[in-house]
Amino acid sequence: MGKPTGFMEYQRSTAKAEAPKSRIRHFQEFHTHLPQEEQQLQGARCMECGVPFCQSGMMIGGMASGCPLHNLVPEWNDLVYTGNWEQAYNRLKKTNNFPEFTSRVCPALCENACTCGLHGDPVATKENEYAIIENAYAKGYAAARPPKVRTGKKVAVVGSGPAGLAAADQLNKRGHSVTVLERADRIGGLLMYGIPNMKLEKQIVERKVRMMEQEGVVFVTNTDVGRDVKAGQLLKEYDRIVLACGSSNPRDIQAPGREADGIYFAVDFLKANTKSLLDSDFGDKKFINTKGKDVVIIGGGDTGNDCVGTSIRHGCRSVTQIEMMPKAPNERAQDNPWPQWPKICKTDYGQEEAIALFGHDPRIYEATVKEFLKDKNGKLKGVRIVRLAWEKDASTGRMSMKEIPGSEQVLDAQIVLIAAGFLGSEKYVTDAFGVEVNERTNVKTAPGQYKTNVENVFTTGDMHRGQSLVVWAIREGREAARAVDESLMGYTNLGIQ
Repeated sequence: MGKPTGFMEYQRSTAKAEAPKSRIRHFQEFHTHLPQEEQQLQGARCMECGVPFCQSGMMIGGMASGCPLHNLVPEWNDLVYTGNWEQAYNRLKKTNNFPEFTSRVCPALCENACTCGLHGDPVATKENEYAIIENAYAKGYAAARPPKVRTGKKVAVVGSGPAGLAAADQLNKRGHSVTVLERADRIGGLLMYGIPNMKLEKQIVERKVRMMEQEGVVFVTNTDVGRDVKAGQLLKEYDRIVLACGSSNPRDIQAPGREADGIYFAVDFLKANTKSLLDSDFGDKKFINTKGKDVVIIGGGDTGNDCVGTSIRHGCRSVTQIEMMPKAPNERAQDNPWPQWPKICKTDYGQEEAIALFGHDPRIYEATVKEFLKDKNGKLKGVRIVRLAWEKDASTGRMSMKEIPGSEQVLDAQIVLIAAGFLGSEKYVTDAFGVEVNERTNVKTAPGQYKTNVENVFTTGDMHRGQSLVVWAIREGREAARAVDESLMGYTNLGIQ
């Protein structure tokens, strides 16, 4: 714990965000973090709560409560408070391979299950984590540590997102020789091309990749396994294969006019934006430019919000976000008690920027696209939407959506970005290896297991569990590494916590 009376003596304090109208002029991270002395006082707020739900990672009400990695939160909060930064780093790294990522992009499940937050403000655990890892890099605690002994076993990891990187990191630490194959031109998967630079600057990803290289992991880019490289070739060259290719099939929106020029998947929009930024600072013009255009984004989640922020930074004329679900309450409902994940309305950075720039929240709730409108040249010019009402079926008791007659509305739109989630793994990869998939097209394994139906082939991450959070991907990668290690050695000493 921190100071016994710290939660009463000190108020929660977090990084200060740059003003919305200022930060939309650039694509850099925009928070100024606390000085070290002030951050230590935030560690003092951690309570001796008896049952630390912050690190439980248990499922309550169908959603995770606390950290799925079982981070030793009270321990390193106390170490932050007492100024034992190196020991805090050592405790943090026992459970989390990539705190430099989670401290930036995780929605902080730990804080939402914090006992201190039951009747007040939760401990600033996510920012304590940020302080620990960045201090570790600055002081040299986070230097590369190659394994002293190699096992002679070779493992190929297909895909370099957080799950693939976590599996590779763990297996390399065990002494296996690990090669990571990535079809894109840069390592990182969704960390590199799925999350915009203002949320996670790419030098942070590259810094960790360089360290893993120094520790012995081999990275191969521009290699599309299943197309450029045959599955059989990998199975001959490596003792084990780990498929960590993500949940890469974007969910489409089928409505009249879908073929109009100007409709893109959000994943393609975000990838092109980041690649152009990194390659040429947008000088190559190889991105989907929203400058001076009306943008409609279909999808109300984090990816939709990232599209809002990115569109605004390019100078869009207007931006609207369409969400099928009703607006969540601003505070916990009675049937959503602590320590469940709070099902409340979240106004993220992109929506904050839209409000500051255009004077209103960009989201339209309980609506769906009825038709994409195009001009005589086939270019998108508008979107016809219709409002929805949720009704309970008298016979089944299930809720279903019904269109509200007379509620149609036309929105000007020259660009539509579809951010409606993902459907599962890509067929050409699963077919290449002959692995079974379930009804959601995720790679099938026994419950709680990572071995596929194909000998020596394992799977992990979104490709295994479906679209999820970075922290869950890391958890999956660590667990898959244990399974691979045990299959290679007959036992494993790799921890998942």
